[in-house]
Amino acid sequence: MSSVSHIYPARFEQKVGFDKVRDLTIALCLCPLGVERVRSAAFSTDYELLLMRLRQVSEMRDICLFGTAAFPTDGYHDLSVPLTRIGAEGTWLAEAELLQLRQSLSTVATVCDFLSCQVERYPALNALSANVITLPDVVRMIDAVVDRFGRMKDNASPELADIRRALASKQASVAKVVQQVLRQAMGAGIIDADAQPSMRDGRLVIPVAAANKRRVKGIVLDESATGRTVFVEPLEVVEANNDIRALEHEERREMMRILLELADNLRPVLPDLHSAFDFLGHIDFVRAKALMAIEFDGTMPIVNPQPGTYLRQAKHPILMRSLKQEGKQVVPLDITLDQQGRMVIISGPNAGGKSVCLKTVGLLHYMLQCGFLPPVLENSEMGIYRSIFIDIGDEQSIENDLSTYSSHLYSMKHCLAHADGHSLVLIDEFGAGTEPTAGGAIAEAILRRLCQQGAYGVITTHYSNLKHLAASTEGLVNGAMMFDNSRIEPLFRLELGKPGSSFAFEIARKIGLPAQLLAEAEATVGDDYMSMEKMLREISRDKRYWEKKRDNIRLSNKRTEELAERLERELSSIKDERRRIIAEAKAEAKELLSKSNQQIEHTIRTIKEANAERTETKEARQNLQQLRAEVVATPEDDARIARKMEQIRRRQERKQQRTGEQSNRPSAPPRPIAVGDRVRVEGQEIAGEVVSIAGRTASVAFGNLVTTVRIDRLTRLADAPKAHTPITRPQTGLGFDTYQRRLNFRSDIDIRGYRADEAIAAVQNLVDEALMFGIDRVRVLHGKGNGILRQVVRDYLRTAPGVRTYADEHVEQGGTGITIVELG
Repeated sequence: MSSVSHIYPARFEQKVGFDKVRDLTIALCLCPLGVERVRSAAFSTDYELLLMRLRQVSEMRDICLFGTAAFPTDGYHDLSVPLTRIGAEGTWLAEAELLQLRQSLSTVATVCDFLSCQVERYPALNALSANVITLPDVVRMIDAVVDRFGRMKDNASPELADIRRALASKQASVAKVVQQVLRQAMGAGIIDADAQPSMRDGRLVIPVAAANKRRVKGIVLDESATGRTVFVEPLEVVEANNDIRALEHEERREMMRILLELADNLRPVLPDLHSAFDFLGHIDFVRAKALMAIEFDGTMPIVNPQPGTYLRQAKHPILMRSLKQEGKQVVPLDITLDQQGRMVIISGPNAGGKSVCLKTVGLLHYMLQCGFLPPVLENSEMGIYRSIFIDIGDEQSIENDLSTYSSHLYSMKHCLAHADGHSLVLIDEFGAGTEPTAGGAIAEAILRRLCQQGAYGVITTHYSNLKHLAASTEGLVNGAMMFDNSRIEPLFRLELGKPGSSFAFEIARKIGLPAQLLAEAEATVGDDYMSMEKMLREISRDKRYWEKKRDNIRLSNKRTEELAERLERELSSIKDERRRIIAEAKAEAKELLSKSNQQIEHTIRTIKEANAERTETKEARQNLQQLRAEVVATPEDDARIARKMEQIRRRQERKQQRTGEQSNRPSAPPRPIAVGDRVRVEGQEIAGEVVSIAGRTASVAFGNLVTTVRIDRLTRLADAPKAHTPITRPQTGLGFDTYQRRLNFRSDIDIRGYRADEAIAAVQNLVDEALMFGIDRVRVLHGKGNGILRQVVRDYLRTAPGVRTYADEHVEQGGTGITIVELG
């Protein structure tokens, strides 16, 4: 098979929607240099080149989110044509072009300075700017000639300064003489009292009524459109105006000399200037792609040099934009193409989302290999395909004598001739367009051949023979678009591993076709077909039921764990309170004993001194009685403490009893940690499951994250239910292990637009992962707005374990819209 990379057909971009992605990106460019690069962005199979391009866009995305204030967005001009022009002797740049050149060079210098100060944070972009020469000498030369408004300075040369001084003097004297003539003419009633001098052909003139033009000595230079007013140059200023005209010519000659001299100085550095503008255009291109990624939630997936697809939460950007305008949300796609299932055969109801799945896979891979960040989760894996083929829509042609089915067969012929183990084949409504039996048989034969050639692909169909083939052939896997039987409407969610039903009879009943007509149709297709359709529906229904049950069990387990942790915290708090109360009681008892002794001694002394007088003795006894009452009160406090401890003990007994009843088995003696145990890493709050044990270390899964930990750092969670869902790892590439996760970890998060609970969950995940990977500083972008989201985040951070401090970002980096969190 051919290994030459190509895209089929020529209208591939229009079929999957990339032409609209390209147009949206062009609209985000700042100058024609960036626009040209967007238009020329092409499909690439160079793995290293693609990684570099994607990393550049990913880093620019972070800059746009977190460092917009310091990154320049003005001064982007396209001067490629003027710079090429001055390569010839005797040519020059106009003043406006010089101003644009100066602005663009300043922008290039600012971008390079920005990137050089953050080499570790933006390594890919910094490498892009490493060989760029900022040419400060050129900026100084332009500043010596042109001001910030694009006008040549008076001191651009001594000669120009002298000419302009003489010119200003002459113009002032001419204006003075014209004003004098004007006042005389007004006094004589020759011209109107509100008349003002004006300029005609660069000469100062006065407006005179046509009937009075001979009463003013001078030269008529112009007249109004109606002919009622003429513009006369007084004789007194004719010679002076001639001198002004001569000075203006002399000024233009000197300005031309200065511009030619500056062009001669720029000519030796033209290659560096072209290189600087290439860099500026590339930065504009990368920035436009980054803004697209922000708008459509594009991220940097795990990119593998070998073909394969592992998409999670994938979205078609054009569909997402269209639904967003209608106030709706797109249903994300999860799909896997690997060695066990290279081709997915998707079936299901019409308008259920089959074609959207196919287009999404094709578009996202095409975007990736054109250097765009696709809208997927960061743990998605995308391989490199050398060729992509798509057959969708109607390609019939009267000119080429092609029917609909003939055009499909022509596309299949092309795919069979060029597809191999590095190809992605996308076929919509496979086998349709002709007699079903023959069409299904041809489609089955083609599918077998594509599978033998090792191609990857997504194929949609309604044919049962293709579903049966996928169920019995290695490398093929069925997929079903989910359907809600109760509401008779599609769910637009793909489920791999089982074929889908067309739900034709259910949809027909919902539309309102006569029941008798449908009964006749059911009799026509036969019992076998209806039984199979019924079984498919029952399988789909049962799977949804058990998935819902499983989710409920997981939720209950999570709530139980949270309750157990809360009770443990309460018990710890009560124990601390008990110790405090006992300590205070002991101190009070000691003080009371000392006070009692003093009171007894004082009473004895009083009785002795009073010689046992009745009144003094009675008073002393009353004081002792009062002291006795105080002492008696102390046991009451002790009784209160005892009652509190008894309540705690009973609560613990009830908790243990409930736990024993739920487990329905006696508590086992302590045993070593084993595979399947729920454990917690020492010093961390996250619970995980032991996947494997090797010597003194164990592999622990935290969701889809698997890490290796020493066993002596693990604590088994008592009576925690074991998860029955197997821990799955991506089937392509290098896997999603701790090292890879660490490489892809982002210390910045954007939660603008989140609800409060979503924001807290996102920030909690960020803090947990940062603590796990030893990251001591993260940034949370919550925006400014009314400050509500900022307050919610900070309320959580105030009580979050592991958070040392938090504060606003520097005002130039986002200020109160970003919170910096220090961990430790």
